[in-house]
Amino acid sequence: MTKTQTPKTAPKPDLAHTKKQPNNPLHGLSLKEIVSQLHAHYGWEELAERIPIRCFQYDPSLKSSLTFLRKTPWAREKVEQLYIEASQNWGKYKRPASTEAKK
Repeated sequence: MTKTQTPKTAPKPDLAHTKKQPNNPLHGLSLKEIVSQLHAHYGWEELAERIPIRCFQYDPSLKSSLTFLRKTPWAREKVEQLYIEASQNWGKYKRPASTEAKK
């Protein structure tokens, strides 16, 4: 390249996949985050009652649940739907303070 030539610029990347998704409540959340938050909120027992799948019922763990949910679209959809419904109500209802804490 000589001094009079300008360097070629790289083509601009297609940014269509990075646009904001304001109507998608799962945008930016990984499956691991979703399952972790549901586990923290409900625990494995209640998750198994709400979504009766083996990865929540028998010897549940985050790793086994993620493995199963990544391979099973129908189960993943149920977990994502539960997360959407639950997250809309988180924080709306506060538990009453116990009387022992006030003493």
